[in-house]
Amino acid sequence: MSKSDPILLAFSGGLDTSFCIPWLAETYDRPVITVTVDTGGLDEDARQSLEARAVGLGAARHVLVDARQRFFDDVLKYLIYGNVRRGGLYPLCVGAERVLQAQTMARIAGDLNSGTVAHGCTAAGNDQVRFEVALRTLNPDLEVLAPVRDNNWTRQQQIAYLRDRDLPAPPGGGAYSINRGLWGVTIGGKETLDSRESLPEDAWVLTRNAFESPLPGQRHSLTFSSGVPVALDDQEMDPVTLIEEIERRAAGYGIGRGIHLGDTVLGTKGRVAFEAPAAEVILTAHRELEKLTMTGSQLRIKEPLSTIYGDMLHEGQHLDPACRDIEALLSSSQDRVTGQVRLLFRPGHVFVEGAISPHSLLAATKGSYGEAAGEWTAADALGFSRVRSLPGMLYTRAGEGKGT
Repeated sequence: MSKSDPILLAFSGGLDTSFCIPWLAETYDRPVITVTVDTGGLDEDARQSLEARAVGLGAARHVLVDARQRFFDDVLKYLIYGNVRRGGLYPLCVGAERVLQAQTMARIAGDLNSGTVAHGCTAAGNDQVRFEVALRTLNPDLEVLAPVRDNNWTRQQQIAYLRDRDLPAPPGGGAYSINRGLWGVTIGGKETLDSRESLPEDAWVLTRNAFESPLPGQRHSLTFSSGVPVALDDQEMDPVTLIEEIERRAAGYGIGRGIHLGDTVLGTKGRVAFEAPAAEVILTAHRELEKLTMTGSQLRIKEPLSTIYGDMLHEGQHLDPACRDIEALLSSSQDRVTGQVRLLFRPGHVFVEGAISPHSLLAATKGSYGEAAGEWTAADALGFSRVRSLPGMLYTRAGEGKGT
């Protein structure tokens, strides 16, 4: 590599990537181009602030890519189809974004004829694996640099490095590691290093102080078309706008706040706090509509494959063709998941009040609950019960030792 070849740095504006700009420029004597892939959570002020910060720290150029719609189309849509929650709790708020960010980095590297990309991941997290697996899959010849991980820089050392050069550390740098995207926020800090503590109230980002003066309950409706959320309170929106609007409304109720403890990609246990108001609302509503419109066999087959899909995404294996196979099944399963779900927002909780669909399997059933069955006679029910009990009856007889 010549000294004119740029190093592309995946830039979030946090402490790790802010530190990487001057360190890479000094160490390699090459221009550093920062790349921010916007997968949600950035307003116009934040976008401008990121560019100003990058240039102020020594970046030769800053590139911003709005990838929110593509993130929904390529990733989030399937997380909704699969009702994906890792450990039954965590909706993969931010880790799901990494493969798309890596794909964008690889594409820009090709456009700029750069053979080197860098990231600010540490040795302890999952993101290092997600980035590098995706980058090496897309372009095995790319040189991938990870200054923080490979040189064991601590957060305090990074802050000192920046101060020694009269460079600004990000606001709040050193206390918590915060990642924000379209599907929610993750927060890591000293409290998440063991299994006992919760975060202080001022560490939360979207739901801070939501329970100090609880809001009164509020009703909403969420409309789906073939599994995709398309309208809130009968107002049609594109998926990105709809997700952002649900987040705004649900965050004030503290909906979607949690702390997930699970297995890291590297095989250890890890813990992370998260806030996912939109994910909590959408997944809860979508799951209820699926139960109304899909057969029991569809639900049973889809559930384990959805778990596998979430695991592969979490572990950086989203580019594996097996994920395309699962996506095909998930897409097919959503053909009749169309309808409207009525919701009640309450402090810390979203309650499903009801759902309607032109493909309702409940509405298609003739009969009265607990009284009369419209699809069979009393004699049919008796015969079914006898046949259904046959395996158990035979097992009981065999246990009496009268077999030959």
